[in-house]
Amino acid sequence: MKVKIDIDPKYDDECQITISAKEWTKEIEELVQLLKKKQPKRIVAVQEERSIVLNPEEIDFFFARDRKVFASIKGEWMELKMKLYEVEEMLSNTGFIRFSKSVIGNINQIDRFELSFNGTLCVYFKSGSKEYVSRKYVNDLKKQIMEGGDK
Repeated sequence: MKVKIDIDPKYDDECQITISAKEWTKEIEELVQLLKKKQPKRIVAVQEERSIVLNPEEIDFFFARDRKVFASIKGEWMELKMKLYEVEEMLSNTGFIRFSKSVIGNINQIDRFELSFNGTLCVYFKSGSKEYVSRKYVNDLKKQIMEGGDK
């Protein structure tokens, strides 16, 4: 794929993107979806009856427990008023990927990981937190890490 960018003051304020290709491909479809999707700048969490604004880049992982969804930042848990699948959809192109049925992790915050004896991965985050990736999602995680993080 070639990328051509033309910056010139003669253009008006609105950005225009043109894709030229021989045929429609899955790669083009993914690119169009990525361009159309608005990325969240902040997420609102609740902690001790206060609303807290979170930067998604700082979040290690989201997890579901007792029918509630939490964000983990540097070992602190903050409750969200969202479902886990809503979090996954909202952050799908920003480096967040499913780790297990109840966890979505930020692969841009991963420091290292270790293979467990049962085929799962133990992921250690830069903050010192750790979480497990179930066997079902290990290959997806490895692929995302090799591709550089963001989808």
